[in-house]
Parts: sequence; C-alpha cells; structure tokens
Amino acid sequence: MSYESLRLYIPQTDEIDEIVSLDKICLGGLWTIDNYERELQSPNSHFLVLSLNSMNSIIGCGCFWRILEEAHITLLMIDPKYQGQGLGQLLLYSLLKDAVSSQLEHATLEVRASNRSAICLYEKFGFKIAGRRKEYYKKTKEDALIFWKSDLNHPTFQKELSFWKKLIHRRLVNSCYLPPDFISY
Repeated sequence: MSYESLRLYIPQTDEIDEIVSLDKICLGGLWTIDNYERELQSPNSHFLVLSLNSMNSIIGCGCFWRILEEAHITLLMIDPKYQGQGLGQLLLYSLLKDAVSSQLEHATLEVRASNRSAICLYEKFGFKIAGRRKEYYKKTKEDALIFWKSDLNHPTFQKELSFWKKLIHRRLVNSCYLPPDFISY
C-alpha cells in the first residue's frame, strides 16, 4: 500500500502566493497577499500549513492569533478536493494543541452561518455558539456565528486532545495519508 506524505509546518514567505490561491478556492479570497505577509511576520500569529509532499503543494492552512489568554482562530481551510478525509480535524487539533502549549485558556472563532461542515467540526471539538455577527462577511453580507471553547488548560481537555489524536491518526491511516506505525504530528 502506498502512502501520501503529509507535512504540517509553519509556511515561508515564498509560499504566500500558493496560500492566497488556496484562500480563493476555499474562502472566496478572504485574505490578500498583504494579510498573509502580516500574519507570517506577526509575533502574535501562529500559522500552519498542511501539504502533500508527493504533489509538493499546500492543501490546507490554519491560523490563530494570541490575544491575552485566548487563541482566536482566524482561518481554517482545506482544499475542497481533500475535504471529508480528516485533514480539517488534523489542522484544528494541531492549532488547539499549540494553543495549549502556549498556555492559552480559551479559543474562539467566527464561521459563516451557512458552513455546516465547519460548524459540525467545531462542535465535535466542543466549541459552543456564543453569538452572531450580522453581515460579518462583507462580500456576501452573510452572518458569522461566534464559537467559543473554554478551559483549554483543564485536564479534561487534555484527555479530549488525546482522544482526538488517536481518532485522527486512525482516520489518516485509513485514508492512506499515514502508515500505521506513524506516531507523531
């Protein structure tokens, strides 16, 4: 059986054009080149990309800002060709794990009210709706739901992260993204 080689890492500035192209496909051009350059330069931004080494291309991206004790997740996107395979879970898990490592206590994010698959993902990870921002998305005038997750540093959440790591690992092995003996990401 052949396995794709997944790589999760902090992007370099020479990859911004590829990330912007992915943003256009996934988010309709939410952020510009300047936005992504600022993210890479900001000490308060934690930015990850997911790539397939066999194709040498970025297929996903996630980012959060450190604001006081909070991880404000600003984006999470997976190329539509690779959605539904557990890769969004891997990105969200990785962001939350890094937030915990940074000793952040809460996580929050906004999501389009119509984005059912993303809403389901966030709810799986224990996020709860905390509010609504009317016409938040300027191009479409669509509302955003505000999601909130507390107690990231609580031992119960540590157990949840361990559970998610095992579940995601199993799913990625079954999707041939990881060999069965792969133990870390």
